[in-house]
Amino acid sequence: MAFALVESAIDLGWDKAHQHSLLQGKVALETRPHSAWGGAVTAQMYLPLDRQQVWPKLTDYSRWVQYFPSLTQSQVLSPASEPSSEPSSESNQPADSIYKRLYQAAGKTFLFLTAQVEIYLNVTETVHPLRHQIQFQLEKGSFSDFAALLKLQDYESGTLLTYSVQATPSIPIPTQIIQEGIRLDLPNNMRSMRRAICQ
Repeated sequence: MAFALVESAIDLGWDKAHQHSLLQGKVALETRPHSAWGGAVTAQMYLPLDRQQVWPKLTDYSRWVQYFPSLTQSQVLSPASEPSSEPSSESNQPADSIYKRLYQAAGKTFLFLTAQVEIYLNVTETVHPLRHQIQFQLEKGSFSDFAALLKLQDYESGTLLTYSVQATPSIPIPTQIIQEGIRLDLPNNMRSMRRAICQ
């Protein structure tokens, strides 16, 4: 699992004009190839809410069907373990982590095909003084590989949400088609997520 690839894409160093567009509601998107048949994307958006307000809504995984229209199921399969203190690379203060196992299913019509996918994920939720984050790692499912990182950081008077995903489907689809599908779908999904979180 190459989480370094996902992590390195988080801080994109956008200029002031780009930062201003985030505050105005734009969803920033960067797509890139990942493996011969996969794709990777980093999306960023601003939420006019405190990080502590956003976090419980994101970790209520049953609500993810409201955030992503193609998602038909999202449920935690096993309860969270006890939080553990682990050293963090960003400061000397400990980060509290909670571990869960998640099942998600989705149906997507793409071109003339309808694909049904399901995925079992190992989830690590980490609360740190500088950020909150959720790591998703593939256990099994309709992908050859899958990794995602969702990160919340304080930004202006609200929260900057960064969502990075890299995946390779089990069925070979050219990476250009996957990237184009992501480029068209993900901004709408992120806006849907923002509307549901801010209600």
